[in-house]
Amino acid sequence: MKRRQFIQFTTSALATIGLNQLDLQRQSLRYGKVLAQSTPRKLALLVGINQYPTNSDRFTSLSGCVNDVRLQEQLLIHRFGFQPDDIKTITDTEATRDRILTAFETHLIQQAKPGDVVVFHFSGHGSQVFDPNPIDPSYPLNSSLVPADEHWQAEDGIVNEITGHTLFLLMFALKQKTDNVTVVLDSCHSGGGTRGNVKIRAIPGGMDFRISPEEVEYQQQWLKRLNLSREDFIKSYQQGVATGAVIASAQREQIAADYPFSGFYAGAFTYLLTQTLWQNNHDVESAIAGIERDMRFLSTQIPLVEVPPNSRHHREPIYFTEPKTLPAEGVVTSVENNRVQVWLGGISQESLEAISEGSIFTPPFRSRGATPKVELISRNGLIAEAQVEGNVQPGELLQEFARTIPRDWKLHIGLDPSLSQETETAKTELESLKRIQAILPQPGTFPYPVDVHYILSRMTDEYQQQLSSATPEKMPPVDSLGLFSPTLDVIPDSFGISGETLTQGIERLQGKLKSLLAARIMRMTLNAESSRLNLEVTMGLENRPEIVAQAFTPRGCRQDDSQCPPLGSRGESGQLLSHQLSVGDAFQFKVTNREEKDLHLGIMLVDPTAGITVLFPNELQENSRQDPDNATRIKPNQTLLIPNPDKDEFVFIAEEAGLGEVLIVASDQPFTKALLKLRSLARGKKGIISTRGEDSLEIINDLVDDVSRGAQVGVRRRIRTSQMAALSITFNVV
Repeated sequence: MKRRQFIQFTTSALATIGLNQLDLQRQSLRYGKVLAQSTPRKLALLVGINQYPTNSDRFTSLSGCVNDVRLQEQLLIHRFGFQPDDIKTITDTEATRDRILTAFETHLIQQAKPGDVVVFHFSGHGSQVFDPNPIDPSYPLNSSLVPADEHWQAEDGIVNEITGHTLFLLMFALKQKTDNVTVVLDSCHSGGGTRGNVKIRAIPGGMDFRISPEEVEYQQQWLKRLNLSREDFIKSYQQGVATGAVIASAQREQIAADYPFSGFYAGAFTYLLTQTLWQNNHDVESAIAGIERDMRFLSTQIPLVEVPPNSRHHREPIYFTEPKTLPAEGVVTSVENNRVQVWLGGISQESLEAISEGSIFTPPFRSRGATPKVELISRNGLIAEAQVEGNVQPGELLQEFARTIPRDWKLHIGLDPSLSQETETAKTELESLKRIQAILPQPGTFPYPVDVHYILSRMTDEYQQQLSSATPEKMPPVDSLGLFSPTLDVIPDSFGISGETLTQGIERLQGKLKSLLAARIMRMTLNAESSRLNLEVTMGLENRPEIVAQAFTPRGCRQDDSQCPPLGSRGESGQLLSHQLSVGDAFQFKVTNREEKDLHLGIMLVDPTAGITVLFPNELQENSRQDPDNATRIKPNQTLLIPNPDKDEFVFIAEEAGLGEVLIVASDQPFTKALLKLRSLARGKKGIISTRGEDSLEIINDLVDDVSRGAQVGVRRRIRTSQMAALSITFNVV
């Protein structure tokens, strides 16, 4: 073995930057095994409440809960085969306590038969209220779901809420019919109000708020109907959930975010859940593990799954039923002549900005005739208007054919009210920078009229109190200038010294803003789930068989290919892949090109706060300078080990604890422009090249130009799924 040069890099605390990642362990259906076995009837009750009483200081309205209902409804119908008549939705002021409970009884409990599939979803406020007969005397609070109506004795502290004890009894009643029950709760029981540009799905609770006599009486009625003594109820409750699986968007003392996405609001958890399920057929445990990894880049909440003790429900398919259709990005909802409306519930959050005018979708398969093409004219949130070449029908699924990357896409920087008299000056100075748009604050619950990517702010005493969980040595000083995420988490290394002038601070942040912009554009290319190239990547430890994480392109993997990865999120032993390294570990990537043509490969370590490090190609590769295009080439059916300890004079070492992300890009075109830029940066250097600021932005722009082959729609570059695969691996170093 040759003497090897150790190339060390530092992982970044990405969990605080508000960037969403692809979970690269997503596993899609094999095309030849799409239709699952038929199941009995499927029933769903979906509740979403944005509008709460306006005559009470205790309540705040939300924005994404009704969208959560629509997200779930479209998913259940078009992906899981639920009949529309078997889905009951209750939203806003209709979602009173009595109507929710009545619907649960009549639509779910009374109709369910043995083996039926049952789903209950609630999006809205949560709380915790005093229970006069607590199961645990040391903790007399009971978590609750907040309906749209107040109790008539609200002034006396009596609440109208549906407690966890009641939900347990309702699920216990369902257990007499079927175990195939899933309860999804996108609400929280702590916090409340607004944090940054995000609403929190909780209202004040505690010992001053008491459950209503009606709630107590309702529980007594169910105990009698179920022939359960108080003692039996307590024993069952203490053992765990009554049946099926309960999926909560956050732990008991955490917030649940009502999140502003690109043109719409939704629950951060519900959006990730539904988008994941449009693409995969995960079991419960795998799905939530992947969503938890994604969630770290949107919100601090950690999803929770509970199943009955000694059951294997966590290994069952989510919703206890296999998907009935192929993975898809959208579905046709209406057709009028050559114009169609499309629901885009399967688009990942980071890709939304690339799905706009000029993007093209096609139905998965057509046995006869030409395949229709649906080209987007406009997009408003998850609803798009398009024109179609050919014929499509309402309800027909659509998969991505090409996306459009904006050439002039801008980074939205919200201006925090703490800037006070400096706000207008900050707007002028920020917008003097290329591709930066400053968003002025506004009165109201949401401080910004559009979604913002980051917030420029002064550190205040109030913000320091909110950030009290941070270690003191990392707490920015009061009156320092820096960047927050939309949820008011500190962007690492962005705050300066106390008293720094606005002009000095913005000048200092220029490079960081360009790096953040470059990382955002790079994520618009991520298409692991939709790419038609056949590529597989594993991340493992050098000289050890252990696989840390893996990624592949399920739509590129041919149905007759026995080498397709069997499980994206689990290893050969069936255990979830760890996505974890230890400090000092040497790791490598194994990349396999299963195409019948050459591909060109790039691997980049992304730290949006500092820049982009190009791990492959690099100046330590053999002949990388003499033939740069060939240095990126991976031949048909070839597997590359990067680094290869038998010939490469470099090694990748995880140096510090934190989260890391690596992007793997493969294209059937060489990265000519990007490589020329890299060569200019590498002049006089030998090793791994790190780029920052404007250099990072130029590298990413050149790479997008290379893979788009110059195809352009207005100011957007069009990239086809047949010509590029962009995958992401996130990992944790401990």
